[in-house]
Parts: sequence; structure tokens; C-alpha cells
Amino acid sequence: MKDKVSIVTGASDGLGFDMASALAEAGSHLVITSRDEPRARRAGEAITRRYGVETLPVTMDQQFPESVAGMVREVLTWKGQIDVLINNASGGSGNKIGDLSEHSIQETAAVITTNLIGVLYCCQKVGEIMAQQGFGKIINIASVAGMLGRDRRMYRESGLKGKTVDYAASKAGVIGLTLDLAGLLSPLGVHVNAISPGGFDNDNLPDRFVELYSDSTPLGRMGEMGRDIKGAALFLASAASDYITGHNLVVDGGFSMWK
Repeated sequence: MKDKVSIVTGASDGLGFDMASALAEAGSHLVITSRDEPRARRAGEAITRRYGVETLPVTMDQQFPESVAGMVREVLTWKGQIDVLINNASGGSGNKIGDLSEHSIQETAAVITTNLIGVLYCCQKVGEIMAQQGFGKIINIASVAGMLGRDRRMYRESGLKGKTVDYAASKAGVIGLTLDLAGLLSPLGVHVNAISPGGFDNDNLPDRFVELYSDSTPLGRMGEMGRDIKGAALFLASAASDYITGHNLVVDGGFSMWK
């Protein structure tokens, strides 16, 4: 990945920061986007200090196509090419237990716009550049929530409310988007894949939820921040995956396949 130029949206913290760090450790320069410019700047400074690569913090809200287009212009002015796009930024209120009857139309529209339409905007603007270049890797971050219906009893028993059905719908849309976009762009030299993470322990979850989720996972634990997403992101962003496109790589410890 040395001297590649990678964009990771929503990379100021969490899994986005982990994936950006993995690419930086392999030598890629990083574009860190966030709706909060100071957070993007702090994340970029931390990555530069640790890995010695160049970083560009960009304020972007992917709900708005003009914001996405502005980000792309900044990146091209900075380095003149885009090798990797990781569409990580997403949202979801998490205030209801999957009950759409309690979720306002405005809340639902915001989730779909951010998680699905915003990803489409980024794929559209960056995919156009990559098609012109004749190369590129697009990685869309979906979720196991877009692949299966969740047993919400573990949420209720541990006092969590969980994300709503429209979050799952948006992530299922990201998987479908990935497959068809791969069909469109792969003949032009652009690989399009997805990663569907399972539950990751961010140290803010109730112990009971971690226990119940881990017991429902063949590997016996939740995903570990700072480690478990990095290999998948680096694999799909690098030449190691040059014969892979249109794939949804599930990173969930086996959660989605165990009954």
C-alpha cells in the first residue's frame, strides 16, 4: 500500500479509525472524513505520528452530494488520484427496539439517507474517478444486521434498546449496492466489495449484553476494537484481493451462521 491514496469516511474513531490505521501501517496516505473537522484533524495527526504517512482531514456530510463532491475535489488537488475508498460513515438513532411504529418518518429518512444514499453518492463520485483511472478499490461497510433478523431478547435482557429495522434495511441496501456496482465497475478495473461486521465490544456495552452476544457466537466473544477489523480492510484494499470483486466479507466470529 506504499504511497497509495485511501479515503476512509467516518474515520475519526471506532472501526473507521481502525481501518484507516491498518492502511496507514501498510504505507497508504489517508484522507480522514468526518462531519466534525477537529475530530478528523486529531485522528489524522495521531495516524501521522504513529505511521509517518500523510493525512488529509476533510469535513464531509455524505447526506449532501455537494459535500461529497467537494471532498473528492480536495483529494484530487492534494494527491491527484484515489486508490481506495472505504465507505464507513453511517448513523442510526438506536433509540427504539426495532419498533418502526415509534420511529418518526424523519428519523427513518435520516437513517436511509446517511447509510445508503450517502454511500451511493460516495461510490458515484469516487467511482467515476476510479473508472477514468482504470483502477481502484471500493469497500462498503455493511453489517450482519443487513443479512439476518436479530434476536432482540439479548438487548432487552441487558437493558439496551438496539438499532431499528430501518438501520437493517439500509445495510441490506449497501450489500445490494455493492453487488450491482461491482458488476458495473469491475470491467473498468474497479473492484467493489463489502465488509459486514458483527458486534464489536467498544467498552460501553453492559456486561450482560457482551455475555449473551458472546454466547451466541461460535468464537465465544465479540469483535475486538483495534484488531479484528483491520485484516479484512487491508486485504480488500490491497493487491492481496486483486481477483476478488462483488464479495461481502463477513467479520462476525461466526455469529450470522450459528443456530
